[in-house]
Amino acid sequence: MQTNVILRTSGDGYWSNVATSVPVTGLNLRFDADADYGELQVFFDTKIWDIDRDGLIYTDTLFLHELKHFLVGELGLSSDVHYSEQGMQGEDYVSLDAGADFIAKWLARVGA
Repeated sequence: MQTNVILRTSGDGYWSNVATSVPVTGLNLRFDADADYGELQVFFDTKIWDIDRDGLIYTDTLFLHELKHFLVGELGLSSDVHYSEQGMQGEDYVSLDAGADFIAKWLARVGA
């Protein structure tokens, strides 16, 4: 799903101290056959946020807070997402674990 939203980082993550605005360009959800566990990939503009320069967004509290607000308030989804492990983070996306409630709402709104 393409998006056009800007989320902020506070710089309090374990892998970055950068506080800035980050354009989020898309969302992708992958999930298991039972649709009770999945991975939400939150893609960002790499021209603005470069992990080699800025570090990983992973564990930034403000980014996760604003993401959940966007998912629920703007998209009508669920806040049932949490940062996945550090090794799951991508060069152009933030990886989050998604629970059954999030997956069910995603499927109802977006489809498979």
